[in-house]
Amino acid sequence: MSEIPVRFEFPGNPPIKKFISNLAEAFPLQLTSQHYAVKTFYDSFDWRLYNANLLCEFNQSKVYSYLNLIHRETGQVVTRANLEKVPAFIAELGDSRLRQQLLPLLEMRALLPIVSLNLQLYQVNLLNKDEKTVARLTIEEYEDLKHRLTLKPIKGYDKATEKLTEFLLSTMALEKTNKPLLIAALKNQGRKPADYSSKLNLKLEPNLPAHQAVKIIYATLLQAIKLNEQGTINAIDTEFLHDFRVAIRRTRAGLSQLKAALPAEISSRYSQHFAWLGQITGTPRDLDVYLLNFSAYQAGLPAEMQVDLLPLQDFLQRKQAAAQQELAKYLNSRKYLAPLIAWEQYLKLPAEKSISAEVAELSVKQLADLRIRKVYQRAIKQGSVITEHSPATALHELRKTCKKLRYLLEFFQSLYPPPEIKTLIKNLKELQELLGNFQDCAVQKLALQHFCEEIQGSGCSQQTFLAIEKLVQVLDSKSCKARADFSGCFTVFAAPENRSVFKALFSPTV
Repeated sequence: MSEIPVRFEFPGNPPIKKFISNLAEAFPLQLTSQHYAVKTFYDSFDWRLYNANLLCEFNQSKVYSYLNLIHRETGQVVTRANLEKVPAFIAELGDSRLRQQLLPLLEMRALLPIVSLNLQLYQVNLLNKDEKTVARLTIEEYEDLKHRLTLKPIKGYDKATEKLTEFLLSTMALEKTNKPLLIAALKNQGRKPADYSSKLNLKLEPNLPAHQAVKIIYATLLQAIKLNEQGTINAIDTEFLHDFRVAIRRTRAGLSQLKAALPAEISSRYSQHFAWLGQITGTPRDLDVYLLNFSAYQAGLPAEMQVDLLPLQDFLQRKQAAAQQELAKYLNSRKYLAPLIAWEQYLKLPAEKSISAEVAELSVKQLADLRIRKVYQRAIKQGSVITEHSPATALHELRKTCKKLRYLLEFFQSLYPPPEIKTLIKNLKELQELLGNFQDCAVQKLALQHFCEEIQGSGCSQQTFLAIEKLVQVLDSKSCKARADFSGCFTVFAAPENRSVFKALFSPTV
């Protein structure tokens, strides 16, 4: 028999002390401990550990405090670490196995408590006639959940484990379970695991009227804005603001590209509000990105210059804190809240008649075909005329068009065959990444030059200014490389086979 723990649930939740007493009549037992404990499950807001098939479980009592990293499907403990508390960011753990395992998964995301459970914990040993331990039982007694029992086999005592397992199933009427406790705990709260993702998961019916479909899209994006709002205000981690901004940008793209599906006055009013939101969140996000990239900035410099860049990090942290404070003030203001409440109420209203006659009779599939086809053709036209002599603004305009195309494909991807639409999105993402790198380098070079002006007279050494100047050169080199790679990348995106797929998917339906 395997030494993998076997887990059971108690139907009816009998008193555990009575259960142990009944079990002791059939097997020699030793109750080694009984104590009150708290079990807390942790994950990032976007469930990065759960999606990686892991559970992070922190256990506390008067006698212990430790964290278990558990394989979600097998229930086996992957890593156990003695901790007094769980740090907000896994990087704070120092050089440890747990840090090495979790940092690539969590990256910049905070580790947040998902649900906490109070329990009475019983540790029981099953003995043989020589009073040797042949199996260990851990029994967890809960108030609002089914009690659980974990049987931990001991190597060399397979028969004892088999006998006890059979007894628990047949005589004590316990039920085997592989379902993580987290699922039951969340269900009690009306939740389920992985109930938030930054990815759009819209399911639209092709024949749904276009004006109804766009409201579903906007309502989904508004939900993402609201879910990330408090985390953005409290600056829990940088990805709350990132996801908040993505939902805003998607909404702006919708109001721009699908504006005929709403009354003109509505499209205009809320386009202005979401443009303002994009503006007030821009600086805090830019500063977040600079700080997130700081290690990469240092790594791009000669080793002897890396420490000279540290005063810039201090400056950015102070500037980011001030920008974050200002953003929090905006997001708690009536100027932010009132239009968003009105937008939510509007999206719940029945569809109006005062929309474009062109769109009034269209299904969502027809609208999607029309808009994607038009924006794709614009991207091809813009990219095809870009040469090595074209101004940087030409690549920037193409980047903006590609963003709009990407959002449209994401809004409507459920209307098209998954293999084809995913291939198109993948090719578009590769082009977007190159254009983004080119634009980011240009923006960051300009920002660094402004930062140099701001920190003049602040007591920074000449070595710091030389390090920043060197960093600008590094960014310039990356920008040149992205520019040189553009032709090949765009050729792949605009390849005849991709054009054929676009034509087949988005041609007008008869």
